[in-house]
Amino acid sequence: MKRRILLFLLAFISISQYVGASDARNKYNFNSDWLLSVGDTPEAQQVRFQDTDWKKVTLPRAFNEDEAFRLSIDQLTDTVMWYRKHFRLPAGSKDKKVFIEFEGVRQGADFYINGQYLGLHENGAMAVGFDLTPYIKYGEENVIALRIDNDWNYKERATNTKYQWSDRNFNANYGGIPKNVWLHVTDKLYQTLPLYSNLQTTGVYIYAEDIRVKSRKAVIHAESEIKNEYKRAKQVAYKVELIDRDGKTIKVFDGTQTLVQPGETVTLKAAAEVDGLHFWSWGYGYLYTVKTSLWADGKKIDEVATRTGFRKTRFGKGMIWLNDRVIQMKGFAQRTSNEWPGVGMSVPAWLSDYSNGLMVEDNANLVRWMHITPWKQDIESCDRVGLIQAMQAGDAEKDREGRQWGQRTELMRDAIIYNRNNPSILFYECGNESISREHMIEMKAIRDKYDPHGGRAIGSREMLDIREAEYGGEMLYINKSKHHPMWAMEYCRDEGLRKYWDEYSYPYHKNGEGNNSFRSAATNKIQKKVDARAYNHNQDSFTIENIIRWFDYWRERPGTGDRVSSGGVKIIFSDTNTHFRGVENYRRSGVTDAMRIPKDPFFAHQVMWDGWVDIENPRIHIIGHWNYKEGIVKPVYVVSSAEKVELFLNGTSLGYGNRDHHFLYTFENVAFAAGKLEAVGYDENGTECCRTHLQTAGEPEQIKLSLIQSPNGWKADGADMVLLQVEVMDKDGRRCPLANDLIHFDVEGPAEWRGGIAQGKDNFILSKDLPVECGINRALIRSLTTAGTVRVTAKAEGLKSAEISFSSSPIEVKDGLSSYIPGNELEGRLTRGETPLTPSYKDTKVDVGILSAVAGANNENAINSFDDNELSEWRNDGKANTAWITYQLERAARVDEVCLKLTGWRLRSYPLEIYAGDELIWSGETDKSLGYVHLKVKPVLTNEITIRLKGASKEGDAFGQIVEVAAPVANELDLYKAKDGDKTRHELRIVEIEFKENLWQ
Repeated sequence: MKRRILLFLLAFISISQYVGASDARNKYNFNSDWLLSVGDTPEAQQVRFQDTDWKKVTLPRAFNEDEAFRLSIDQLTDTVMWYRKHFRLPAGSKDKKVFIEFEGVRQGADFYINGQYLGLHENGAMAVGFDLTPYIKYGEENVIALRIDNDWNYKERATNTKYQWSDRNFNANYGGIPKNVWLHVTDKLYQTLPLYSNLQTTGVYIYAEDIRVKSRKAVIHAESEIKNEYKRAKQVAYKVELIDRDGKTIKVFDGTQTLVQPGETVTLKAAAEVDGLHFWSWGYGYLYTVKTSLWADGKKIDEVATRTGFRKTRFGKGMIWLNDRVIQMKGFAQRTSNEWPGVGMSVPAWLSDYSNGLMVEDNANLVRWMHITPWKQDIESCDRVGLIQAMQAGDAEKDREGRQWGQRTELMRDAIIYNRNNPSILFYECGNESISREHMIEMKAIRDKYDPHGGRAIGSREMLDIREAEYGGEMLYINKSKHHPMWAMEYCRDEGLRKYWDEYSYPYHKNGEGNNSFRSAATNKIQKKVDARAYNHNQDSFTIENIIRWFDYWRERPGTGDRVSSGGVKIIFSDTNTHFRGVENYRRSGVTDAMRIPKDPFFAHQVMWDGWVDIENPRIHIIGHWNYKEGIVKPVYVVSSAEKVELFLNGTSLGYGNRDHHFLYTFENVAFAAGKLEAVGYDENGTECCRTHLQTAGEPEQIKLSLIQSPNGWKADGADMVLLQVEVMDKDGRRCPLANDLIHFDVEGPAEWRGGIAQGKDNFILSKDLPVECGINRALIRSLTTAGTVRVTAKAEGLKSAEISFSSSPIEVKDGLSSYIPGNELEGRLTRGETPLTPSYKDTKVDVGILSAVAGANNENAINSFDDNELSEWRNDGKANTAWITYQLERAARVDEVCLKLTGWRLRSYPLEIYAGDELIWSGETDKSLGYVHLKVKPVLTNEITIRLKGASKEGDAFGQIVEVAAPVANELDLYKAKDGDKTRHELRIVEIEFKENLWQ
């Protein structure tokens, strides 16, 4: 017995000392050298099929990429296409396991290797993997082939059931293989891949527990599902190496040794306390590499490197904590396709970082990917840039039953397994609209099974009263809670092109002009709509609308009472080739255009969102430009988080702006004079805290070209891109904000012009004639597989031409395989620094609690008006003499603000009187709103407050233009759905009421 123990210890020591062994696993970039043919060619599955005339492509590449933004979403081509690839395995691969990983195909795909059928994958959203080992030819050429059908109405073959998320409004149909493909070569004793589809394996799971943020300590856990495909049992040791972003090993620890039988699958675990940690945070994409390795027979035989980060979360009391600091959600609901003109979703990893990083630059902290699980490249990108994510399963609208619900739960399961090591995911979203309590419990069980330690909340849109949901929130309205956090899933749905400044300057676009109809997503038909203000803004009005809409959430932020809003995400970040309602055939609600050129709302959000909750860095921005004709008199709008804003024109003060919605300052009737327009912000003490200016530009003189590219240079892999920026400048190098010149581009060298977008025929997609808009535009240029220097020349009538040269560097591809993994070379961005250890907000208001209520009618339901449930209400019986309710407060207080959510908030104005005891403290008509109204009342010491209706309410939708896919129903208690809601009577209906004392500090 002693001898056996000694031999075991010697074996363990030899394994532990073998840390320097070379990796036993290889991951290859499998994107190169694919062949594409559109149309159904059944014989293409055969090895000897002649494919020499097929189109050569580097993945990721949708077969219909040329249509992105040229056609509307519902017109994107759906058909059958084939992809094929010839490849050889490297020397030394014999007797190894070979797996292929597709990050996703669209929609249903049949997979073949060397003429053998591998299997089927149909959901069109999630990754899938196959074991190629039984069919692979070592030392010979192999042929893989895919038949893909991206039919909009594709149905699951086994059940004849359509996938709910294959939707012509939301899920742009970029068909084929629009995502990356990887090849894995491993030992026969290996850690599995996190690919549940087809492989039924769960891979590696890394997580942290007992996180102590201030002490910078945590217990790091690693778990690996492993499989032994040798014909004999293997004694396996499990080792974990934690490496920081600088490549330094900071911890090595071991799990227990395990005897694994032939064909057996087991899970190995290891854990250790680690100090000196940097915790992942908003704008702080600090990532570690965790290497988990298997050791047997005295050597390392498998190693997996997982890039991940660690952070601490908590959800409750209506709030969200990240690393022990409360954070209010501020960000965007972005289409999962996240697409670009002329290429769709298939962009290089660095361009994903550029786009997602712009959200963080805009001071957004959250992106809610809409309807469908995002692809892995965007998820990893958000890890790097420090952007929190809400990860969907998949749906269109509403709950489902039967097989469609089964499809959704399977997608959520697979997505959790695939993405559970990505620290930026804080929310799992089970549906784009409310699901049943039973379905919520089912989804929660999936999360608890596959990601029990990830620190992620699971919920769904709406979910206002189901406590099993760990977060909720509606699409359009303002929600508050003192239980699970509520944040708006899609707010501010208005649209406007970047091209239009205002009605005072070229091209003179008055708010709403040019659009007398809109496309309804509910009917898929064009409908008349004379009032088009919400769907055809200019930049001034679009920016102002965004300011107003954010104010609704800002004033309900943490620190304003017991019931708070956890913020919201605006739809959308960048203009998208999905559901549209305006003149153009794409959605223009973005704060940037499709080329990620900012519109003015981008800068407005940058001002309003600069803080975890309260504003931490005062900012200021003048909306618009300063290039008008002499004699123009117009309002000037400034967005600022300062307490007071002063405007100067050529050094002369024009006074202080009128403040509205906290952030908007208006200066009426400003007469244009060329020169410098300057805005200065002051804090509460009158000290300058921020400053900005606009300068009048001269006449257009010249073209300027510049390049935006990967920090690691442009790669000649046939998939990498550069972003070419073109500007029209005056003689002093200032951009001319009114320039709309048509620029002609010539391209020489190994490159493919993919172009940009502008208003015009086919949206100028792929055209080498592209106008600037507001003096600027951009175009994408894709590399070929041949490296070299590219020269671009830009010309326009009446302007000095420009030229720029840039070079691509070669990428080694051998037999269809490359070791170049584009995302691996991109570093996490640390722009905002580590999570501050200070509080993120100050209490500005406190609630005075309610003990009880007595009502003129339906007294038994009076509690519904203060039960913290926005799906319940108190109402009287419609008679004038019963339209009152009296509240007994928990203490005598000088209430100075009454916050109300009144049924029919967007449709109905209530004439109210409010009394403190017998003293009238407020009288008037409530505003129509998207949630809560705040009434400033006379502060009188009292413990009793009465709300009384003083006349019939007034009807009329104040927000009719926000009607969306779910039209006309948007909420259970909006009068669209409320019983007898269309009848105007002496009706008082209260969803929630709060009595507040403001704190003057």
